Amino acid sequence: MVLLHDDAFDQELLAQVAPQDWVNPKPHARYDMVVLGGGTAGLISAAIAAGLGARVALIERDLLGGDCLNYGCVPSKGLLSVSRRLGILRRGHDYGIAPAAGNADFGAVMTRMRRLRAGISHHDGAARFTALGVDVFLGKGRFTAEDAVEIMTQ
Repeated sequence: MVLLHDDAFDQELLAQVAPQDWVNPKPHARYDMVVLGGGTAGLISAAIAAGLGARVALIERDLLGGDCLNYGCVPSKGLLSVSRRLGILRRGHDYGIAPAAGNADFGAVMTRMRRLRAGISHHDGAARFTALGVDVFLGKGRFTAEDAVEIMTQ
């Protein structure tokens, strides 16, 4: 799935999970935990550790929320929801209802999916995790030593 840069919902999503004006924080000399990847597992790990008082750095090279929010789970479930409803309309006779044509406007379906995804993106957003006490770095992270990480910004 491609993000549409002229779409208001995709712009809202990007403002949360990859803000153009984001300034990486000044890194601390040492962290209790460094998380490479802001997908579901990385976000949850970072939030729990920070909530327990750990100093946490989270590094994401693309979009916070990972595949689940941006390309996989959320978009696919939005599309599956529409297809189930469409199937029910087409099989109305199974429910004692006169069946309907059940035609869909694919563009409108995709707009709905982008709206829903944008509407929940703040849960995975950079500002939220910063507020939870996580140092959020946008860029490509890699370990350069056993106890050192380098962040290359785009």
